[in-house]
Parts: sequence; structure tokens; C-alpha cells
Amino acid sequence: MLLAIDAGNTNVVFAIYDGDTPRGRWRISTDSRRTSDEYAVWLTSAMALKGLAAQDVNAAILSSVVPAATPDLIRLCKDHFGCVPMRIGDPAVDVGIEIRIDNPREAGADRLVNAVAATERYKAPLVVLDIGTGTTFDVVDADGAFAGGIIAPGPTLSLDALHRVAAQLPKVDIAKPDRVIGRGTVGAMQSGMYWGYTAMIEGLLRRIKAELSPTGTPPVTVIGTGGMVRVFAEETGMVDHIDADLTLRGLLLIYRRNAKSGG
Repeated sequence: MLLAIDAGNTNVVFAIYDGDTPRGRWRISTDSRRTSDEYAVWLTSAMALKGLAAQDVNAAILSSVVPAATPDLIRLCKDHFGCVPMRIGDPAVDVGIEIRIDNPREAGADRLVNAVAATERYKAPLVVLDIGTGTTFDVVDADGAFAGGIIAPGPTLSLDALHRVAAQLPKVDIAKPDRVIGRGTVGAMQSGMYWGYTAMIEGLLRRIKAELSPTGTPPVTVIGTGGMVRVFAEETGMVDHIDADLTLRGLLLIYRRNAKSGG
């Protein structure tokens, strides 16, 4: 069985695959101070609830955008699952997509994995909208190459920053307000975040589509993923598909590609 690990800025997500079949999926908050032993105690306990044991795992693949957490996740695989993880970003690992940006080494692991998974299931050209700690718009052109995109702060990060730097502004939740014009501080902040963020998504998607396919032919498909995508996707009306398992499926595809080729 394959252990797939997606280490993001907010959460680390673990999944076990038995061939094509997902056997379990778990997430824990990202903490670069967490040791490999701590990961192992938590993960093996969670796996046991689904009848899985560490010895069932014979391979692993890791995507991490948190350098401080990466060594302990590698050690987790080595010490507790008996395998060296295939790692996105390792030059020996072929992600299976052409990277058509100025400096290919700058392409984030999670962004490439999402692009790989998206092109396997959806028709290019396409945009992957990933809303989490950060918000990324990752573009795959009509030829199926990763063509860059946009990186912006995520909604929660933006709200937290506003609360921290403005002494009189409270900490509020992200929620859709009934009206655009707020009648109080909380309502005004929620409106600014919800409607402002919605407008940003709509505006950037329109501009990406105009640049990627000026005539509208071929049409550009938008795939939404990430922890907060459902909060905004319906309101914008511009997200064609929501795919919560995009990153994990991308890891599975990349693992198979490299295992088959002996990478």
C-alpha cells in the first residue's frame, strides 16, 4: 500500500492507497516542531481504527511546502514505515508535466501536483483554484503544460492580519453577510472579506481566461480545491468542478509514473 503525504502550511494530510482504492485519509495541523515519533503515534493509531497497520505500507510519496517539517516526515516514512519516500521536488522524480515558467525550480510542489491531477481528469486549458492558507490560481495551457499562475493570501490569513495590525478591529469568522453594506464593524469586516474575496476570484479568473484563451475557444475549465473553496465557489458561479481529492490523486499519479519507470 502507498502512503501519500501532502504537507501544507495549515495541515498535513495523510492518505493510504491500496491500488486505486483509498483506504483512509487523515489530517493534522502543521507544526514544524512535531517529531517523526509524534506523527507515528498519532497516524498509526488513526490507521488502526480502519484496520490498517504500519507494515501494510510498502511505499510513500511526499509533497511538502513546509521545509522545516520535511525532515521529520521523511524520517517518519523511514523509521516507522520502512520506506524512503518519493519526494516532489527531487530532480529524480518526474512529475509528468512540462513546466513552462521562467524558473521551473520555483514551481511549488503542491501546485505541480494539482496541475498533474487536473490534466488527468479535465480538459486543458484549465485553472486550478486552490483556496487555503494561500490562494493559488494554477494555469495549464492548451498544450497541457504548467504555465504559471497567481499567488494571493488566503481569506483566513487576510482576516488574521487585519485583526493583528488594527488594534480596534475584532477577530471575526468568514461568513456570507446578508448585505454588502455593513451596519457595524463585524458586518463591515465580513462584507469586505466575503464580497471582496469573491470579487477578487471573479476578476482574476476573467483576466486569466482572457489571457489564456482570448477568443473563448477552447473554453477554459476551472477546478476548485482546498479547504475553503466551497465558501466562495457557488457565489462566483465560475468554478466548473470542485475536486477535494485533487492533490492526493496527483501524488498517486506521480508515484505510479515513477514506480513504473523505475524512478
